[in-house]
Amino acid sequence: MTATPLHTEPELLAKVAMGDERAFRTIYEKYHRRIYTYALQILHSDVQAEEVTQEIFLKLWTQSATLHTIDNLEGWLKTMTRNRCLNLFRRIVLEAKHDHDLSKNYKESHNETEESILLNDTRNLLNAAIELLPAQQKEVYQLCHVEGLKYEEAAERLNISPNTVKTHMKRALASVREHIRNNTDIAAIVAVYSLMGRFL
Repeated sequence: MTATPLHTEPELLAKVAMGDERAFRTIYEKYHRRIYTYALQILHSDVQAEEVTQEIFLKLWTQSATLHTIDNLEGWLKTMTRNRCLNLFRRIVLEAKHDHDLSKNYKESHNETEESILLNDTRNLLNAAIELLPAQQKEVYQLCHVEGLKYEEAAERLNISPNTVKTHMKRALASVREHIRNNTDIAAIVAVYSLMGRFL
């Protein structure tokens, strides 16, 4: 013979609405495990499932004004649980996206700063290397690389042969490379070489 419950669920809910802790405890003991298991199936996290379960029962305790509208308590609890889990998922996704954006912006800003410093140091290093060149090599380098003249055009301006311009340029580049290798790391070497462009 099945035992008849002392109170029906509508009666229990009515008592909860009036602040009856014993009625609330009766509901909690009956449904806590079911709701926890349901939340766990959605979230796959023991901690989050327990947090959601506690939130749902707290909501049940605090929503005294609307408890009389519940005609299927287990269905109501599961609906509230599912909605809370979905909201939690949305929050996690948004927070992850926010963290990703912050990280991306930081990295981009940080990288731009590093690149700016590297480029500035690289230009200074390159200029220092050029200043160490003999006068004729420096002049050829300035005309061909900085001003972009062809060897023939530089030769005409300097009144020397194109082959002589080519020789000076070759020696200038060798001296610049040697100075760079002795005074910087591989990252700056790559940057310098990119600045030196077509003459490498």
